[in-house]
Amino acid sequence: MTATGHATTGAPSLTAVLARTSAGAADRDARPGFPREPFRELAAAGILGLPVPDPVAEGGRRATFAEEWSTLRSVAEADGSVGRVLDGHFNAVERVSLLAPEPLRSRELEAAAAGELWLGVWGADPIPGEGPPARLVDTSRGPAVEGVKTFCSGAGGLHRALVLVRGPKPGPPLLVYLDLSEGVEVDRTWYRAAGMRSSESHRVIFRGTPVLAVLGEPGELVREPYFSRDAIRTAVCWAGIADAAVAAALEVLAAKSGGREPDDVVSLAAGRMLTARQTMDRWIGYAASRADADPRASLASFAVHLRVSVAEACRAILDEAARACGSHPFATAGKLDRARRDLELFLLQHRLEPALVRAGQAEIGRFHERDARP
Repeated sequence: MTATGHATTGAPSLTAVLARTSAGAADRDARPGFPREPFRELAAAGILGLPVPDPVAEGGRRATFAEEWSTLRSVAEADGSVGRVLDGHFNAVERVSLLAPEPLRSRELEAAAAGELWLGVWGADPIPGEGPPARLVDTSRGPAVEGVKTFCSGAGGLHRALVLVRGPKPGPPLLVYLDLSEGVEVDRTWYRAAGMRSSESHRVIFRGTPVLAVLGEPGELVREPYFSRDAIRTAVCWAGIADAAVAAALEVLAAKSGGREPDDVVSLAAGRMLTARQTMDRWIGYAASRADADPRASLASFAVHLRVSVAEACRAILDEAARACGSHPFATAGKLDRARRDLELFLLQHRLEPALVRAGQAEIGRFHERDARP
């Protein structure tokens, strides 16, 4: 598939891939494992290469942010776990394009564009008792990583990962690009969540895992404008899962009405869900237009407000859906139940309050400065 959404010769259409991904979501939820078949189909459709420059030797990207984020949202609606892993892949590809040295950069991007390399970003450190945090070490074969990371989405299925590790000196973490084909142990007993079950977000133990490159400077992961775009992609995934919740709830409510006009209580809940979805649409559309207008400009000034607004809209959708639909879709583990489990867990993984506090403090400080002027 091209950046404009037209399938290349012999490639499956995105619509067909999404339909099959959605059809298999319940089975993957019941029997979790890395979503290989959806990723193979996304690769064949050209989706994994959307952030890759075309041609690779130049800067830029072969799809707009609006196209990329719309696709990501649709994939997350089809299956939240698949969307989560695709989100990490897009984040990683953008950083490799920006930071990897040649000829590694071109080689890796060509393979990613061809759908041959699946990438992720792993940043979470273990809590006490889960093992030593991952660190960069020197070995006779060159730099490598030892230690542990947690919430490693896509573990056991990805080929490469950008990993935050501790360096030899105190300071911000380093961003290293790892080959996951050796020196990686996946602890599949660690991640036992009720939601996002096929995201395979396991604990990973690195044992001399080869480093392909150290990317950028210490603290590189939070560099703008890339860090705020990473954050917005996550919110796009939330919105996709919320879309699935809305569709599932409306399907239940339509079935309950039996062709009759639904009562006012149910109709009001549906209207509120649609309002929340419109809120997400507007925020994400605005962010995409800003990113496409100037890809070098930071979106940090509003990214946290976007994420908070999308998260609140998601919670409103879940609340209204549960109130209107009652217990049946949750007792029978229907589509709405899966969307709720996925979304509630995914939202918990991102603490937005500290960033919102900082934004509020900064704005209050600006008013203090204004009032102090003569």
